[in-house]
Amino acid sequence: QVQLVESGGGLVQPGGSLRLSCAASGFTFSTYVLSWYRQAPGKERELVARITETSSIKNYADSMKGRFTISRDNAKNTVYLQMNSLKSEDTAVYYCHAKRFGFLQDYEYWGQGTQVTVSS
Repeated sequence: QVQLVESGGGLVQPGGSLRLSCAASGFTFSTYVLSWYRQAPGKERELVARITETSSIKNYADSMKGRFTISRDNAKNTVYLQMNSLKSEDTAVYYCHAKRFGFLQDYEYWGQGTQVTVSS
């Protein structure tokens, strides 16, 4: 069965750092585009960062540029999100997402999310 399991969330002080991990299994990880999304209470889910299959292209939302870094290790079937200079507005549940555009159908999977809280 397909699984995406996030870890690394928690409570951090403003200005601090966290590294999120998402471990995948049950599908061919290296053929999928991977993304991190987040959702705060009362707000829409938003794209944080995206990375292509071989890490050739990385995309970030404007508010995350220079602070967040997405990376992947295909040998470990894991995608990471390094978050620096965290702000209170970064507080949200962070979700791992995998997608492949196939010949006959698209394949899309979500993790269950990990809570990130930025507070003094």
